[in-house]
Order: sequence, then structure tokens, then C-alpha cells
Amino acid sequence: MKKLELVNQKEMLDVFCKTIAIKSMSPLSGGTGESKRADYLEKLLKNWGFKPTRYDYKDKSGVIRSSVAVKYGGKKRTLWLLAHIDTVSEGDQSLWKTDPFKAVIKDGKVYGRGTNDDGGGAIAALFALKSLVKQKQNLKYNVGIVLAADEENGSEYGVYALLKEHIFKKNDLFVVPDSGNPKGSVIEIEEKHLLWVKITVIGKQVHASRPWLGLNAFKEASDFALKADKLLHLKYDKKTKLMPEGSTFEMTKHDKNVDSINILPGREVFYFDCRIIPEYNPSEVINDLKRLASKQKAKIIINTAQREDAANPTSEKSEVVRILSKAIKEELKVVPRAIAIGGGTVAKPLRTAGFEAAVWRIEDNVSHQPNEYVKISALNGMINVLQRLYL
Repeated sequence: MKKLELVNQKEMLDVFCKTIAIKSMSPLSGGTGESKRADYLEKLLKNWGFKPTRYDYKDKSGVIRSSVAVKYGGKKRTLWLLAHIDTVSEGDQSLWKTDPFKAVIKDGKVYGRGTNDDGGGAIAALFALKSLVKQKQNLKYNVGIVLAADEENGSEYGVYALLKEHIFKKNDLFVVPDSGNPKGSVIEIEEKHLLWVKITVIGKQVHASRPWLGLNAFKEASDFALKADKLLHLKYDKKTKLMPEGSTFEMTKHDKNVDSINILPGREVFYFDCRIIPEYNPSEVINDLKRLASKQKAKIIINTAQREDAANPTSEKSEVVRILSKAIKEELKVVPRAIAIGGGTVAKPLRTAGFEAAVWRIEDNVSHQPNEYVKISALNGMINVLQRLYL
């Protein structure tokens, strides 16, 4: 087995830190899209001697959502690495020990929003490509890289839009460096249904000192939320081999209600994030919530904020899983196993389109958390595994 060269660490970390410092959030998260980060990465690829293609799509708010794709080699088939360049917001900034939008290198880690999800995957793909070209390796496949927009909010302006451009061919292979574990010993081949439910509770606003004249929407919402949580966890309790934790139903976002402490709120809006195993139908969950809502004193409106039904899983015996498993064994000296996850990745639109995609990376599972980071050793491990795929 040919030994792979270690990439230039100073250059890799410099590019990584500059990438993380460019905010790349969806307008739905209070951002201005990915175009500035795409500008930087597109220019980087051109400076390296490649000819990337830029894809810009205007979203419903009028913001340009940008993806960048590049392909290298003269083979008949392409092995694509699909990472996303958008991030979630920082959340509660007071919980961060560093500036979330300024990459900080400390104790062998790079801290910052999006370092793990999915900046590490993007930088690993880019430097795997550069290293393979520099070493003049005899590749089995073309190297394809997509740096995609809009993954955090469903990929409408990212991979779904790119699929309509027909840049992917029937026999192409796909690896998505966007989920894994610290040892790099798991390959995700299946994802759950994603269902985001918006729940609006209508009460009657009055002075808080005279609650009997109104209907406290906050109190009604709290009562309904706890009943819904209990119902869903009891009814949808099945577990599977690939999904031993089963389905999850979590109360998350809560919209602002009143500005004054002495006002009894007349309207309350909150959300459930549901990750449902494929054996269940998300429509049943919605119907159960509506039936439960009909029994409450307050008027409760159930709406679907977002829904992504699970695609058919990638086969454990597929070519992409086989070659990825082989590369992991050779580089990391571990035997990977197949898993399923509740989080969504760009593998979902690929699988929906009929492609087999394998999801893998080395990570400490700190996505969307304050003080998000990626280990530098993990970056190097990912680069080497991704290189090995093409040999």
C-alpha cells in the first residue's frame, strides 16, 4: 500500500480558519447566505489551477444561495465528495469561550461555528484533491467535489437544485463527509424522517392580575406540550438494529410572546423537532397531534414547518460502502460498521434521486453546540481516507 504524503499543515489550517471566519448562514437563521464563503473557495480552487463551476440560486427572501463544484480527471466515473458550506447560527453566544465566527486553534483543535459541521468535511475534500494531484497518483475515479449551500434547511437551494443541473451521472459514487464518530468507525447508510411541527396556541390576552378574564396561552401551550411529548414517545417507541435509540420528539424553538411581565399572553408559538424511524409515517404523527389538540381548552393549530421523508437506504453491499470501508481499514486500522442517524445530510436528496451515498467523517459529535470544534488529527485522518478512496 502506497504511503500518502501529509498535506501542508500550515496551508490547510490557514485556509480552514479563513473559511470559518466568513459567515455562511441561511436567511432563516438570520444570515445572508453562502455567497461570500463560496467566493473565497471558488477563488482558492482557481488559484490551485482548477476550473470550478459556480451555481447561484435566489431563495424566497431574495438572497443568493451559492454552491461550488469542481471535477478532476479523465476517467469514465466520478467519485463525488459532497460537503456543505452553510452553518447554523451560534445560538447563545454567552456559552462560547471564543468568538464563534473567528477560528481559534488551541490544544490540537480548531474552534468555531461550522468547524465540525461541515467545515472539516469541506476542507478534507479540498486538500485530498490537491494532494492527489500534487502526488500525480493514478486514480481509479475522477475526483468530484461539491461545496453545497442550504443543507441546514433542507437543501432546496443546494443539492436538490444541483440535481436538476444533471452534473451527476448514473454510475457515479458519492461520499458525504458529514456524520461519524471519534474513531471514524461508522458509515451512515440510512436516515430518519425529519418532521418539524409548528404549534400555535390561541388564548385571550388580559392583565396578569385578572387571569380569570382571559386564557393563558403560555399555560395552555405548556400543558399541551407535555401531553404531546408523552403521547409521541409512548406510541412511537419501536427501535431497530440500525436505529437502537428509536424515534425522537423534542420541544425546541419558542417564539417571543409578550414584552411585559404583567401581561397574560394570548398567543404562544413553539416547535417540535421529530426524527422518526422509517417504519412510521410522519402523517400519523401530525394526525395524532391534531386529535390531541382538539381536546384542549384553547384553540391549537398544528402546522408542518418542514418535512423530509426518509429515502431508501444505501445498501451495505454497495460499491461505495465497500471502497469506503476498505479505505478506512487501511488508513485508520478500524473495521467500520453501518449505522443510521436522525440528523439529515445531503445523502438524502442523492438517495431520493436513486444514487447510493455513504456518509462518513471523523468527529466528536459537537455539531450545533457552543464551542464547536474539530481535531486537527481528525482533519488529517479524513484527508488520508478520502485520498485512499481514489486509489
